[in-house]
Amino acid sequence: MNANDGSTIAQIALLAAMSDGHISADEQAQLTSLGTRLGVPAASTALDQPQAARQGVGILAASLSDEQARRTAYEVALAVCSADGAPNPPEQAFLLELRAALGLSATASNPLEMDVASLTANPLGGTLPAPAASTDAQLDERILQQAMLTAALELLPERLANLAILPLQLRLVYEVGQRYGQQLDLDQVKDLAGTFGLGAAAQVMEGVVRKVLGGVASGVLGGLIGGATGIAAGAAVTFSATYALGHAAKQYYAQGRKLSGDDLKALFDRFQAEARDLLPRIEGQIQSLAQQVRLPDVLAQIRGT
Repeated sequence: MNANDGSTIAQIALLAAMSDGHISADEQAQLTSLGTRLGVPAASTALDQPQAARQGVGILAASLSDEQARRTAYEVALAVCSADGAPNPPEQAFLLELRAALGLSATASNPLEMDVASLTANPLGGTLPAPAASTDAQLDERILQQAMLTAALELLPERLANLAILPLQLRLVYEVGQRYGQQLDLDQVKDLAGTFGLGAAAQVMEGVVRKVLGGVASGVLGGLIGGATGIAAGAAVTFSATYALGHAAKQYYAQGRKLSGDDLKALFDRFQAEARDLLPRIEGQIQSLAQQVRLPDVLAQIRGT
């Protein structure tokens, strides 16, 4: 692995994010911004011309320096394609093409695919949570605890642990909606998260690129994400996003889902700022939680088992 591999894998991750065949304008804006932060050459052009960009996947795969880089490229692409559940047919086709270009056998990639599938199971499947805490103070505490848990996942040694972050965030939105008598399905929960700029592909892409590449090769990401390359930076970003998501959802459902998209985004920004102010006071709790939490227990919580 070297710095050039890091940039190439980020480009492959962007192609994976585009491969599902239907990207909304908001998702495209998120991915363009993320591609720029990741140092992906001509990110907006690639998003505007996905078929032309796809033709370059073989060239990108061939440029990777070693077996480790090739396996990491597939790992990142698989995680991105699985961000909101099992890959759909266009994503499956992209992964098959990428795997062939990387020279990886189905036997070699199958264990990884099983691991990713277990981490990205339907967050509203299984036993759904009961309505969230009955008082405002209890609900606020629930949001804080889930924000701390998602931040702690960024600190776990498991390379793909942060794939469990988005399912936890979506379940939190569901719980908050339940508290206000809303009957939500997964698409409604995803749409609200997307309104706040938490698109599945973009969020998973940034988290996985930061953690997987940062863990595999120290320094590979230097300069690629504006200096915020450490796992600690990832935990801070995730804490702020989850905290803001929970509190903005609370305001939205408390007001009968009558807030406009602009109002929701303003709320999200306000609560992110509140979270950043709060973070220095609870960093120690997040670090302590990271030492105690076990990924299988988190997965059991997501599945409601």
